[in-house]
Amino acid sequence: MPDTTEKIPVTVLTGYLGAGKTTLLNRILSEPHGKKYAVIVNEFGEIGIDNDLIVGADEEVFEMNNGCICCTVRGDLIRIIDGLMRRKGKFDAIIVETTGLADPAPVAQTFFVDENVGNKTRLDAVVTVADAKWLRDRLRDAPEAKNQIAFADVILINKTDLVSDAELREVEARIRGINPYARLHRTQRAQIPLGEVLDRKAFDLERILDIEPEFLRADDHGQDHDHDHDHHHDHGHGHDHAHGGLKHYHDEEMQSISLKTEKPLDPDKFFPFIQNLTQAEGPNILRSKGILSLLDDPKRFVFQGVHMMLDGDHQREWRADEKRESRIVFIGRNLPEEKIRKGFESCVA
Repeated sequence: MPDTTEKIPVTVLTGYLGAGKTTLLNRILSEPHGKKYAVIVNEFGEIGIDNDLIVGADEEVFEMNNGCICCTVRGDLIRIIDGLMRRKGKFDAIIVETTGLADPAPVAQTFFVDENVGNKTRLDAVVTVADAKWLRDRLRDAPEAKNQIAFADVILINKTDLVSDAELREVEARIRGINPYARLHRTQRAQIPLGEVLDRKAFDLERILDIEPEFLRADDHGQDHDHDHDHHHDHGHGHDHAHGGLKHYHDEEMQSISLKTEKPLDPDKFFPFIQNLTQAEGPNILRSKGILSLLDDPKRFVFQGVHMMLDGDHQREWRADEKRESRIVFIGRNLPEEKIRKGFESCVA
């Protein structure tokens, strides 16, 4: 018997208007992938789901001819997810599309807040589709575009056929300046194996590090989290450009701060520190995650957060071959780096 307690993964799909989200959604809703996906879109008409794919529709839920379904959120995401979970023939996954102007954080927070939703579903990853040609302009004029990049676990740099190599490298460097941790993929017409987008387990506390080799290997100058990315995705463009670009673009407003120490932390100091920090800076901290080595504690403590909501747990025991160190990453805007570093240092036992 399959394990019925398995929670349904939910992917939050975001990206600026015209970047290619609809193309990706139409692929999910039409390809013969043999899975059942439920796609929740904001406005059915606006997003341009291909009507030829629709079989039957009650007022909010549209059946697709490949067995997936599509429904519109009118207001209440929690109610829609609740309704979906009651339908016969459960889904392999749920995809929530946010409008092009939206910040993905409130959608992600739903999964931290609502117990009912949290019991049946789990947040899987935030996927952002970015337009290779227009992203630079959007980062200048649209704060939401920056939030979408900063918040992402996976970023599709789409329409790469419309830009030169140099422009593409510049766009990647800009993205890395805002978010060094996301997995980047270059795409055309949003062509990407669905496995790279769905079921990433990016919010799974146990897998925070498997997914982010960069996060583990953040080397001493703190910026070059990019080996993995070069290695897999820079098809022969060499390393220097990406790294050169990284140094060059460090987004003034949005930044990532990574902290680490090999000394154990005192839990009586650390937990009040992180609580106070997220309360004070919550609106500016988009994502936080960390692995902690606590004093006299054989287990790793892992946490992650969206704005001021934190979720953490003891995980497995530290292995003999592991370096016992604490590492934390914050991605946010205008963060008081000095204050955060001093506060973190004062938590050392």
